[in-house]
Amino acid sequence: MIVEAFLRWSETAKAGDRAKAANALGRAYLQCLAGTERQRAAGLAMTYLLDDPSPRVRLALAEALADADIAPRGVIISLAEDQPEIACTVITRSPVLTDDDLVDLAGRGDSLRRGIIAARPSLSRCVAAAIAEIGDEGEALILLENETASITRASLRRLAERFGHRCDIRNMLLDREDLPADARHMLVTCVADTLLRSPLVCGTMASGRIEHVMREAGEAATVTIAGTAAGNEVVALVEHLRAGGHLTPAFLIHALCTGKVDFFAKAMVSLSGLEERRVRAILATARVHAVRALFEAAGLGRELAEVFVEAVLLWRQAASELAVGSISLRLLERLRQDRNTLAAPIEVLDMLEKLCRVEERLNARSYASRLSIAA
Repeated sequence: MIVEAFLRWSETAKAGDRAKAANALGRAYLQCLAGTERQRAAGLAMTYLLDDPSPRVRLALAEALADADIAPRGVIISLAEDQPEIACTVITRSPVLTDDDLVDLAGRGDSLRRGIIAARPSLSRCVAAAIAEIGDEGEALILLENETASITRASLRRLAERFGHRCDIRNMLLDREDLPADARHMLVTCVADTLLRSPLVCGTMASGRIEHVMREAGEAATVTIAGTAAGNEVVALVEHLRAGGHLTPAFLIHALCTGKVDFFAKAMVSLSGLEERRVRAILATARVHAVRALFEAAGLGRELAEVFVEAVLLWRQAASELAVGSISLRLLERLRQDRNTLAAPIEVLDMLEKLCRVEERLNARSYASRLSIAA
């Protein structure tokens, strides 16, 4: 009877009074014993208020129910599909909304509603994955700014694929320690492409010089990424680089000479088709002919394979002497001394010379630092 009287009263009451009554009705529903007639009647009355013409009334109802886990599901779903202010109150707070509800709302909602979902505290992996897949740039940015959201590496990779061209999104992704190595390389490539098109760079450097500098910087960045990638990410990074044509002889010799042996081994597994255990055994202890056969199976010609064999032998020696940093200089000297049996392509020689220059500069800095400390 009280609910019937309330419904009759609501037909003529002012919007402000109806809003106060809606809030009180919602709180009364939560205080009623579950399954009682009083609670059922209150639920029907709240359902009736979902059609109230005033947003103030529906917002007041949403505020009363938003934090309750016993709020009626049908009412909560309807409020989540209401105007933005009302939907935001429910979507960001209601424990009644399941992951399936949120994914469904994201799929058939507008950009504003997806942005609200992306900002929801403690957002689950599956909902974050839905936003990463169908959200626009603004929603992706909101998702990355949500520090409590659980975002998988696969979702981060998808965001990198879709929005790597956006500087703000790219920077937020690169700042994350959990960004997969292949996605990080993808974003570094996007940075290089952006710089290549930059009016400032194009106006100050010749096109050939720009491409050369970017290629060298990209290879150095890729080797650094390869060295910091987690063990379970190296395989994905290798396949990503192989698909993009980045596993060149110069790049591989760069990785080997700078001590990225784990990456180099997995690259040989991918290129040769041999089992990883077999590849690692060959690189570590096998005789020269077995090492050469491995590189030829990976697609390297006989002359180039000989260069890599020499690099592996130098790596073994340097590893035993704890002097991995000297491999590039030793290999370059061997190539210059024995040009008849070790004929390296020009790009491999260029890479080795560049590595030697880098090592010299690092040694000079280290020497200067020691002098400064001693002084």
